[in-house]
Amino acid sequence: MSLSLDSRRRVEGYAFLLAFTLCVPLANWMIHHIGVVCPPGGPCLIPVAPGLMAPSAVLMAGLALVLRDLVQRRLGVSWSVVAIVLGGVLSWWVAPPALVFASVCAFLFSELADLLVYTPLQRRRLVLAVVASSVVGLFVDTVIFLSLAFGGLDYMWGQIVGKSWMVLLAIPIIAWLRRRDDALGMQPA
Repeated sequence: MSLSLDSRRRVEGYAFLLAFTLCVPLANWMIHHIGVVCPPGGPCLIPVAPGLMAPSAVLMAGLALVLRDLVQRRLGVSWSVVAIVLGGVLSWWVAPPALVFASVCAFLFSELADLLVYTPLQRRRLVLAVVASSVVGLFVDTVIFLSLAFGGLDYMWGQIVGKSWMVLLAIPIIAWLRRRDDALGMQPA
């Protein structure tokens, strides 16, 4: 039995929503457990380019920006806002106490910035919408998080590069998804 296009769109949307939601606790766990260097009292760091390190959570933060776009594409703006609020609540629950405020603020503002850029672009130019909105979101996330969590922008370029890697890795998948949607006649929500 095959799913109708509407059912398929919703099932994929809920899968993207689940993946997006899981990025939040995973990022908060990674920042203190995964890295090639984990200085006491600081974030665990990973290399993101030659000579450039970033807190390991950047990988999940970059992925979350792309997944939020896909939640909106499959389930609509309302579900995307629900996902952002849910992610903010999860961030508040799972972030280390010292990082709760920074994590929640950075998450909420970056995802809302992503939504505002993505929404007008996505119907005609999906890949451009995902890239442009993610770039805006990753800059907002980086500046807010680092400023509030660590009082400076020491890891700014590492964070931007690390999040950008996740966006770049997603581009072929987004392009394939757009081609598949067009071939099936599946419209965005």
